[in-house]
Amino acid sequence: CLHQVAEKVDTLGALSLKTKRVLKGHGNKVLCMDWCKDKRRLVSSSQDGKVILWDAFTLNKEHAVSLPCTWVLACAYAPSGCAVACGGLDNKCCVIPLSLDKNENLAAKKKSVAMHTNYVSGCSFVNTDMQILTSSGDGTCALWDVESGQLLQSFHGHTADVLSLDFIPSETGNIFISGGCDKKANVWDMRSGQNIQSFENHVSDVNCVKFHPSGDAFASASDDATCRFYDLRADREVAVYQKDSIIFGASSLDFSLSGRLLFTGYNDYTINVWDVLKGSRVSVLFGHENRISRVRVSPDGTALCSASWDSTLRIWA
Repeated sequence: CLHQVAEKVDTLGALSLKTKRVLKGHGNKVLCMDWCKDKRRLVSSSQDGKVILWDAFTLNKEHAVSLPCTWVLACAYAPSGCAVACGGLDNKCCVIPLSLDKNENLAAKKKSVAMHTNYVSGCSFVNTDMQILTSSGDGTCALWDVESGQLLQSFHGHTADVLSLDFIPSETGNIFISGGCDKKANVWDMRSGQNIQSFENHVSDVNCVKFHPSGDAFASASDDATCRFYDLRADREVAVYQKDSIIFGASSLDFSLSGRLLFTGYNDYTINVWDVLKGSRVSVLFGHENRISRVRVSPDGTALCSASWDSTLRIWA
C-alpha cells in the first residue's frame, strides 16, 4: 500500500486555508463549477437554471445565463476561455459562446451539441474547443463534435448512471476516466471507445473521479464515505482515504498542483484535505452550510473553489 511505502517521507506542515471570498448570486443549490484557464474567471451552474460567469478577483458577475431547464448539473469552461458548456436534466449539453458585451443575450446564442436519453451529469472539453465529452444517467459517456453536434464515439461499459468523468491532463493523451452508480471507476481509450481498465473497490456510488497531475493515477470519491487512489500502471488500488469519524458520502475531489494533497468535499458540509502519500487528514475546512457539490483547485494551484447546496461558492487560499 502507498501509505506504507511513504512512511519515510516528511510529514506535511500545518495547512491553514481560509475563506477569502464568498460568491453569492445563485438562488438555489450550486451543482457544478469550473475554472477558466486564465486562473481568474469561473463558471457555476445551479438548480435555479442559471449559469453564472464570475471574476474571482472582483466578485463581479460577468454574465448570468438563464436556461429553460433547472438542475444544470454540469458546466465547463472551454480551453480558449471563449465559451462554456453546460448540461443537466434536459438530457442535453449546450455550448454558449461568450462575448465581451455584458448586455448581450447569451442564451439566444447557445447551441445544443450533445443529446443523451437521460440526464447529463458531466461535461468536459478535450484539449480543444472543438470536442466535448459528456457523461450521462443513461449509462454512457460520449464524445461530440461541437460544430456539427455529431456523435464521434460512444462509450458503453457502465451498468448504471455515469456520474462523473475526467480527461487525462496531457495535450497528447487519449485516456479518460468515469465513475458511476454501478460502484465502478472505468478507464477509457477515447479513440477506440474501449473500456481498458475497471476498478470496483467502492461499495456505493462513485460520485467523482479525478486524474492525479502526473496522469499515471487517479482518485475516486464515493457515497461509501471513502476516497480511493488507483495506479494505472500497476492496475490496482494503492490507497484509501477514510476515518471512522467520517460517515457522510464524499461528493467531489481534486488534487493540489503538486499532487501531494487531495481536497475532498463531503455531504456533512466539510472539505477534508488528505496527504496523498501518507493517507492522513491534514486539515478540515468549515464554512459551507449545506453539502459540497464541487471542489476545484485553480489552474495555478494558488486557490481552491468549492460549490455548495447552500447556494454559494467559496474561494479558499
